[in-house]
Amino acid sequence: MTKNYSGYRMLLVHAHPDDETINNGATMAMYAALGADVTLMTCTRGEEGEVLVSDLSHLASAHNDLLGAHRELELAEAMKMLGVTDHRFLGQGSTVFRDSGMMGSPQNERPDVFWQADVDAAATLLVDVIEEIKPHVLITYDEFGGYGHPDHIQAHRVAMRAAELSDWAIQKIYWNAMPKSVLAAGMEKMKEIGSDFFGAESIDDIPFAKDDELVTSVIDGNEYVHAKMDAMKAHATQIALDGPFFALSNNLGLEIWGHEYYSLVRGVKSAPFDDNGRELDLFAGIQI
Repeated sequence: MTKNYSGYRMLLVHAHPDDETINNGATMAMYAALGADVTLMTCTRGEEGEVLVSDLSHLASAHNDLLGAHRELELAEAMKMLGVTDHRFLGQGSTVFRDSGMMGSPQNERPDVFWQADVDAAATLLVDVIEEIKPHVLITYDEFGGYGHPDHIQAHRVAMRAAELSDWAIQKIYWNAMPKSVLAAGMEKMKEIGSDFFGAESIDDIPFAKDDELVTSVIDGNEYVHAKMDAMKAHATQIALDGPFFALSNNLGLEIWGHEYYSLVRGVKSAPFDDNGRELDLFAGIQI
């Protein structure tokens, strides 16, 4: 893709630092490199994340509870790798939202966690950003948050509510998606080399796997996949170099992370299309 995207604007709404890179790293890097304005809104600082670096285990919420501040630094480094200069956290000062932990955990009951936030109040904070940057495209999770994490579900609710409340009409809204056929092929290849696929025995064990017909759009970001992998490495407390993300890259090739998939839920699917009828450009059909 060689089009100049100067004047095109994209907003991504994610739950924690690292979610943006895993889901949309190649997309973000590609459009930023081609001139689009890319804004990332992260709703929490990921305070309840697992710490995969033993030397940093003291940062965990069960110890010194300093992981959120550290993940802010990781996110800033990841954004450098992706070429994204506008990255923000939802709220400021006393109006910030803490990581809610996993569904049903004691953390869910804390009054300061994102899961407990009033959706309209949080959405109003996002409306301010929408009306400031005026995005043509919004990317967030589906109503299940991809895999059921409360902060992902809440990010979906807040993003969609903000799109309703804003005076600025966002022309196209996408939810992150991963087609079952792609995951099934990856699972089979991993089995061939004697490795599992995120611990799943079958495609039905993967909560974020989507029926192929629900996936409307794909970005071929293979030219930018190295930037995505560098951004993954920046999230060192969350993504292990010997973990499944890099195992997939080492065993299946980097292209598995270079293609990123979406479901269009607002707007009109527009050419160009691939052989499966999927859009190849998230800004296709946008009027600026």
